[in-house]
Amino acid sequence: MITISGLTARIAGRLLIDNASLSLPSGTKAGLVGRNGTGKSTLFRIITGALSPEAGTITLPKNARIGQVAQEAPGTDDALIEIVLAADKERAALLKEAETASDPHRIAEIQTRLTDIGAHSAEARAASILAGLGFDHEAQQRPAKSFSGGWRMRVALAAVLFSEPDLLLLDEPTNYLDLEGTLWLEDYVRRYPHSVIIISHDRDLLNTAVNAIVHLDQQKLTFYRGSYDQFERQKAENDELQMKAKAKNDAARKHLQSFIDRFRAKATKARQAQSRIKALERMGTVSAVIETQVQPITFPEPERQPASPIIAIEGGAVGYTPGKPILKQINLRIDNDDRIALLGSNGNGKSTFAKFISGRLEAESGVVKRAPGLKIGFFAQHQLDDLIPDQSPVEHVRRLMPEAPEAKVRARVAQMGLATEKMSTPAKDLSGGEKARLLMGLAAFDAPNLLILDEPTNHLDIDSRRALIEALNDYEGAVILISHDRHLIEATVDRLWLVNNGTVKTFEGDMEDYRGLIVQSGKRDDKDKPAANGDTANKADQRKANADRRAQFAPLKKKINEIESLTAKLNKQIQLLDAELADPALYEKSPAKAAEKAKLRALAADKLNEAEEQWLELSAEYEEAMAG
Repeated sequence: MITISGLTARIAGRLLIDNASLSLPSGTKAGLVGRNGTGKSTLFRIITGALSPEAGTITLPKNARIGQVAQEAPGTDDALIEIVLAADKERAALLKEAETASDPHRIAEIQTRLTDIGAHSAEARAASILAGLGFDHEAQQRPAKSFSGGWRMRVALAAVLFSEPDLLLLDEPTNYLDLEGTLWLEDYVRRYPHSVIIISHDRDLLNTAVNAIVHLDQQKLTFYRGSYDQFERQKAENDELQMKAKAKNDAARKHLQSFIDRFRAKATKARQAQSRIKALERMGTVSAVIETQVQPITFPEPERQPASPIIAIEGGAVGYTPGKPILKQINLRIDNDDRIALLGSNGNGKSTFAKFISGRLEAESGVVKRAPGLKIGFFAQHQLDDLIPDQSPVEHVRRLMPEAPEAKVRARVAQMGLATEKMSTPAKDLSGGEKARLLMGLAAFDAPNLLILDEPTNHLDIDSRRALIEALNDYEGAVILISHDRHLIEATVDRLWLVNNGTVKTFEGDMEDYRGLIVQSGKRDDKDKPAANGDTANKADQRKANADRRAQFAPLKKKINEIESLTAKLNKQIQLLDAELADPALYEKSPAKAAEKAKLRALAADKLNEAEEQWLELSAEYEEAMAG
């Protein structure tokens, strides 16, 4: 059990968390969500002890081990496999002691403990985690310093997963993963045997890997049982009830205040007026639901759409070194209404193919035909560094519209989804999400016929990702998308291309098929990667096996569904009782009835706690059985 009591925290004088309390049962896998800047990472720092709160406490089980990805990725001469194995401090210490121990009893104790913690299978487990995150056997033997920063962050993630702490804290773990790594991580976290808290804006991860959501909003922490989609529904219902309760509360306060104002000065009514004043003080107020609207994103529509195909490739090959193509035998076409996602592990050539399509890389061989007048917009995360640090979004856009009046320039910036107060802010002071919006707007400035987006979501929160989905679905041109955000892919594209084994081919299947193949393989070597036009028989066998497993555990799933229905009813009952108990007239007209409703509310809350505990236990059992 993790218990947060009366927690208050400030950073640079700014209040982020105010008297917040929360309890998480052991084994909970919770997504910590909230708008950027609300204090999610600050809460992690308090949990780990890196930051002291202004007030309040966080209580963890005695001797609980907390694991978090290191802020600095390893860049040493040590092999990746050795770095991951060293993360298990107890195993490393026992193995070292075993080399010099001479007391037979101590030697026996060491060997027993090594067996208990699975030390002898540790190397295989470490290799499996590294493989899941994209490192084949050869890469696992290479020194960490030979990898880029993004790949070394994966090693840091592998190390904390291998150490298997009692409480695993993950802060935006998918930012440095590709789609394949993200799908693998979803499955790993879902089956993780201990407690997990994940800060993430990846909706699919929050729907697949967690069984609870903790919402940090208005400086408070609120617990919701279930996935992110369930959280959104519950929050919407709660907000509606709260607004109704506020309307009732406001009306009652207005009525009492009207009586006080009219009769306070009359001697004959003075006692009644004083009574109403005390009632008004006891009543308190119901807070309004504060909605922070996300700025929409808009891509300008192409003035003229060329006839299909807008790009046709026959026998194409492309690379960076003459005679050494990275991709070859490319035979594809792109039509003017295509929505295509590129699949494939990092390093297989997705970004190379995107540059090839955009014209940034010339074909080494083959024929490439582009429609006359074709305009292509290209966005990639690394281009964030191309923004001029001291220039504001308005100044960036004005360079492209030198003759336009100020109002028109600002209107174009607004289309990019930047708030008015951010339009004159230097680029260096914008958040990562604001920079991404600006750069996407600049990439699409000339109303392209084809928009290529390479990992556009890394700095966008969930609401901004929703705005991007709406913008892409409204956009009339063709789209090529590279993203580790499965929800974004499923919501915006209708074709999948797999970049693998030195070429690009159509993937016959949907994202669920691709996810199943990635998780099933558990490895990322070429021989284990899913092939384009995958084996239909294997897919059918896999689907049948999954259906058989679902049928076998249907009674358990039915029980879980029954508990979910019960908790929904109890939540609604509690919300209705809260609304009634917020009405001051209830206490004046019938104190006994008010006391009875308060008792019913407490009873319902106890039943809800019991149901949630049972739901967590059965859900963990079901997930383990289905993963089996």
